[in-house]
Amino acid sequence: MSTGTHLRRFVRAAVVGLLAGLILAPIAAHAAEPIKIGFSMPLTGGLASNGKAILAAYQMWEEDINAKGGLLGRPVKLVYYDDQSNPSVVPAIYAKLFDIDKVDLVFTSYGTNLAVPSMPVVIPHNYVLLGLFALAVNSEFNYPYYFSMFPAGPDAVHEFSRGYFEIAKEQKLQTVAIAGADSDFAKKAADGARENATKAGFKIVYDRSYPPNTVDFTAILRGIQASNPDFVYVASYPTESVGIVRAANEIGLKTKLFGGGMVGLQYAALKTQLGELLNKIVDYDFYVPEPTVPFKGIDSFLARYQAKAPSIGADLLGYFIPPFAYANGQVVEQAVTAVGSLDQRKLGDYIKSHAFDTIVGKVEYAPNGEWKNPRVLWVQYQNVKGNDLDQFKRPGTQAIIYPSELASGKLQFPYSEGR
Repeated sequence: MSTGTHLRRFVRAAVVGLLAGLILAPIAAHAAEPIKIGFSMPLTGGLASNGKAILAAYQMWEEDINAKGGLLGRPVKLVYYDDQSNPSVVPAIYAKLFDIDKVDLVFTSYGTNLAVPSMPVVIPHNYVLLGLFALAVNSEFNYPYYFSMFPAGPDAVHEFSRGYFEIAKEQKLQTVAIAGADSDFAKKAADGARENATKAGFKIVYDRSYPPNTVDFTAILRGIQASNPDFVYVASYPTESVGIVRAANEIGLKTKLFGGGMVGLQYAALKTQLGELLNKIVDYDFYVPEPTVPFKGIDSFLARYQAKAPSIGADLLGYFIPPFAYANGQVVEQAVTAVGSLDQRKLGDYIKSHAFDTIVGKVEYAPNGEWKNPRVLWVQYQNVKGNDLDQFKRPGTQAIIYPSELASGKLQFPYSEGR
């Protein structure tokens, strides 16, 4: 056989081998064991709308990262269970995630009340834990590998309400009423508010908690009214927030500033349910579609999210939590890619010492796992008319009045005038 014939056969064999490799490589990558990210999520119960919105955001990130080839050449798979908005079922879910599902990474559930019970299960496994909208849960555990996607800064308990009291101070108010649920989130929020009030020299004329299952808030609002405060700070979860806003309207609450740490007013369903009752309420938020808070990539994310939200029963706007859930995925992606492994200690150390580019801006963590730089927005509902959802997509309906560098409108004051 001639040398030329040998050469031709060698070239043909090499080409066939190369083509086979190109064909089989995607198959091998697809067949690789997935990287499992585990969490519980409130898909039923009182927080179900939030849970569905968060899950949609995580699934969008899962789709995006897998479209890019996954992490470390492996596909990403979300492993999750419904915690029914019930903190008591959370520990068993996380035990299952570790013992049965053998997850590689973990997120908390949504919010303070559902995040706290996961901590004692995760900590003994020494896993990195990414939280979502949980207020200062690590203050009880001091776990070095907990990282909170919650823009309240390293002193979250105080920072969460600080801006509200700064607004009251600018208006030269003097007396305050504080009310909150007897739950993990509300107690921490009320504690921070109480200390901020005292530090700023306000006189607290009413300070009460109520059971989380309270449905009629008329007596509470009448008690607040009787104390005649210049302003009112409320720490509440969604169903409570609705009841409190309605009770304030029914009794004709007379006060100059009303709002605070009211979870739920940020959701599309409650915005349209309460409509004009929201006018002049000042509440915390982390993102609203005002021109002063543009973030790279958030508009395209929201367009995709809002297109799918109606079919899955999730929040129709998605401003409040979904972008931050997606940002959790971006932190995971950047950390795992940089470290080049799933070594929990290396991942934790990397997250501690680096900043991350996300659709909610640059995220950097303080030593206690909270955001290094706080960014709590204080938003006032202005000129809400009827119950149309689209008005909340337009600038001006949710005016940012604090901090000054992000302000998009001016405070309409006082609360009770013209209501």
